[in-house]
Formats: sequence, structure tokens, C-alpha cells
Amino acid sequence: MKLEELRGKLGYQGILLGGVALLTSAALAYAASITEADIKAAEAADLKQSLTQVLPGEYENDLLKDTIALPGKEGEVLVYRGRRAGNVEAVVYRVVGHGYAGNIVCVMGVSREGKILGVRVISHKETPGLGDKIEPAKSDWIHSFEGKWLGEPLAEKWAVKKDGGVFDQFAGATITPRGVVNAVKGGLEFFEANRTALLEGAVAEGVKHE
Repeated sequence: MKLEELRGKLGYQGILLGGVALLTSAALAYAASITEADIKAAEAADLKQSLTQVLPGEYENDLLKDTIALPGKEGEVLVYRGRRAGNVEAVVYRVVGHGYAGNIVCVMGVSREGKILGVRVISHKETPGLGDKIEPAKSDWIHSFEGKWLGEPLAEKWAVKKDGGVFDQFAGATITPRGVVNAVKGGLEFFEANRTALLEGAVAEGVKHE
């Protein structure tokens, strides 16, 4: 085979490989674009489900669109607000506790009066069979926060019983419930420190009330 013919074949193969790579990239980009909307919709649905678990009742606005960001002890806190007749009646936000195996991420709902509507753990790495009793599927313990506020129990009683508080600990896993109790108490302190900003925000765009 002549050198010129060989060079031509090699050039052709390079162009062919480049074209295949380009088509593959385009196909992947297209697949990503058509699934992105579905992924975002699924994420939004999961988030809304978590919010409604700690915010019982009906609200006139879209919780995911009525938010406010405020500074907290461990960074910015994104707060979701539930309204009736244009007024903020409840708020939901994340709090983080420190457990035995790492951070325990919770979401908590608080009424306009500062009382806990609900708490759920949405992420943790605690030991199965011990620390995972913070999950409602494993125990009713997480429901013990409902109806509580900073005056009931008193501030010094916001602790597990081993530390002189009113909340139960788990056999062999005191660190886990202690972390959740501290996180929830911190969440109530955040509410009290930011009550005006949380409850007197502007009416969300698109909310209709009579």
C-alpha cells in the first residue's frame, strides 16, 4: 500500500471516530435534557411529602414557592411557609443534630404560636437496631416532640432523661436521641430569634384569598 493511501485511510478513520464520539455526546446530552424535568419533579414531590408530614392541615399556597432564607448558627436556613388568608400560620425548616455516626438531618414544622407540629429525620447514619429508633417506622419516639415549645418543657428540661431532661433515651444509644433533642431545641430557638421575619413576610406571589 502506498504511503499516500495509508495516510488517507488513517485520516478517514480519525474523522469517523470523531463523528461517532460527537453523535454519542449529542445523544447523551439529549437524554439528560429530557429526563432532567422528570428528576426535578420527583425531587420536588419528595420534598413536598417531607414538608407535609410535619405540617398537617391545608394551606392555600405552594410551600415550595413561599420561602425565606435566614442566617442560622450553622449557616443559612431555608424556611418554607404555610399560609391561610395570606397570613403565615406555620413554617418548616431543616435542623441538624450530631449523632453517634455523623450528622442527623431533621425537618421540623412550627406553628405561628411557636409550638412543634411535627419532626421527621430525613437523613442519618446511626446504627440499625439502636439509633434508628428516631425513624417513625421503627418507633413512636419522634412524635414526642409534637405540641412542645420552649416553655413546655422548660428550657433546662430540653434534654434526654439521662441528662436531667424529659425525653426518653434509647438503651445503648443515648448519643442519638440527645443529638435530635438538641437539634429540635435549636430549631425552636431559631424560630423565637426570627419570629418577626418568619411570620410577617410579604404575601407570596400568586396566592389568592378572599
